[in-house]
Amino acid sequence: MGFGLGASPDQRAAEVRIDEELHGLITQLTNEINWHMRERGLTRADLAARMGVSPGRVSQILGGGENLTLRTLAALAVALDARFDFELNSLKVDDTFTSRAKADTEAAQNHHSYPRSQHQQNTSPRR
Repeated sequence: MGFGLGASPDQRAAEVRIDEELHGLITQLTNEINWHMRERGLTRADLAARMGVSPGRVSQILGGGENLTLRTLAALAVALDARFDFELNSLKVDDTFTSRAKADTEAAQNHHSYPRSQHQQNTSPRR
């Protein structure tokens, strides 16, 4: 996609991995949106009205063929009365620095340390 004919095998392999990751993210995102719509009994037309866009635009979004902006994701969250929750996990099995088990152990040993999910809950701005 982004690398030309003169790209090295490593660059081409990275591009393949990026495309695979993108496809997985799109699938996960559209599955979550569709699930929330079903749970709330919303049609695509309902979602479009809540977002202030055409039903065709919602079909484009849910079709998964485009790179969505953070603003579009925010509009979807507001329209669904929901919040997207992101977590970045290491692919390395032996990555002890980001290991959830290690974070949980450290949290138990030090009451000021929380696993990421708890930390986010405990440090979110108060309203």
